[in-house]
Amino acid sequence: MSLLELDDVKVHFPVKKGVFFDRTVGHVYAVDGISLSVEAGQTYGLVGESGCGKTTLGRAVLRLVDITSGEVVFDGTDLAKLPDEEMRKFRRRLQMVFQDPLGSLNPRQNIESILSEGMAAHGIGTDRADRREKIKSILAKVGLPANSLSRYPHEFSGGQRQRIGIARALVLEPDVIICDEPVSALDVSIQAQVINLLEELQESLGLTYLVIAHDLAVVRHISDVIGVMYLGSLVEEAPSDALYAGPKHPYTRALMSAVPVPDPEVEDRRERILLQGDLPSPANPPAGCRFHTRCPWVQDRCALERPVLTDLGDGHKVACHFAAEIEDGTIGLTRATGIEAVVGTDRTPDTLDKAADRPADAPVEEPVGEKVPAAELPAQKASAGEPVAAGPAAEEPVADKSVETAGPDGEAAGTSDAPAGASDAAGTGAEGKTGSA
Repeated sequence: MSLLELDDVKVHFPVKKGVFFDRTVGHVYAVDGISLSVEAGQTYGLVGESGCGKTTLGRAVLRLVDITSGEVVFDGTDLAKLPDEEMRKFRRRLQMVFQDPLGSLNPRQNIESILSEGMAAHGIGTDRADRREKIKSILAKVGLPANSLSRYPHEFSGGQRQRIGIARALVLEPDVIICDEPVSALDVSIQAQVINLLEELQESLGLTYLVIAHDLAVVRHISDVIGVMYLGSLVEEAPSDALYAGPKHPYTRALMSAVPVPDPEVEDRRERILLQGDLPSPANPPAGCRFHTRCPWVQDRCALERPVLTDLGDGHKVACHFAAEIEDGTIGLTRATGIEAVVGTDRTPDTLDKAADRPADAPVEEPVGEKVPAAELPAQKASAGEPVAAGPAAEEPVADKSVETAGPDGEAAGTSDAPAGASDAAGTGAEGKTGSA
């Protein structure tokens, strides 16, 4: 049995409404059916965009938020069913390093008081002098001097405060530490120091980590197994190297495509997957697959049936109906994944850059649009049999650089003093099919 197992854990927050009597009108589905396991001495990384429920899941393991349903089994004991007093005793073996190191430390207490408070509550150390010696030993392990005991949190840098947060977790001699964004608020150089510190402590003390983060590079460096969350659900889980070498879920593919590559030539050639739309509200999640509203390979089945996390072999689990077909290329894209997915235009980035850099009085080379049938052409053009491109590119600039604006029936409706093609650069045309730039 694994040291920590989660089975279909759900955390739903009620949405209440009313002036005199609160009534529940809905729920926020922050965590909606998460199942995972963490082995002793292992580091499990949990990634996903902001608002997907990562932090709520970590707090649910410690029972800092109420669990709606499901099981959190730690060393054979279901924490979800424990009374409060028994759960309090288990918290010595389960500790958390919070995201904001300054906000999680009491500004009115010095470091000795902060670290000894938990030790006294759990009966660690025979007296104050004994606890002080243990605290000095822990501070030395995290790289802080012994004279830090009398100082206050505001007297330390961000990296030092994060080390204090780690020391506060270590003084209770836990088995599992949940690290909630342990380095997101730190400088890059300090991030490396804290990550290396966590790895050294894991090797020397035999710790087990559940690391919650959105920085994919950090998670890859420190994790043995990685789980990807989206809107309260686990969509993919795999060993770290396997996930980065071959992501199978469309959401994971989009996340990995956003990781920058240090080689400029590879960076220019690699495919970027840009997702359309915003993250749906957890108070009103989509039916079926939660990701189908943004998935570039969405099919009809995705909106009707919620996929189950399925093991594809070698511990690689994916919650997608068509993961194998997408990888084989038998299912094509159903949504755009390029720049048009974000800006809503069919024009290429090169065209947009040229339009932005063009001087106001420079001559314009308009792209040739689609051909319009002769029946829709102005009479003088159609009678001559001359092909005319749709949109403002078909109009002839006059001598004073004004542009005729076509009316609904193709006749000239007026002029403007803008350079030729300006209306097309703005993304509007009377009869053109171009989108907004």
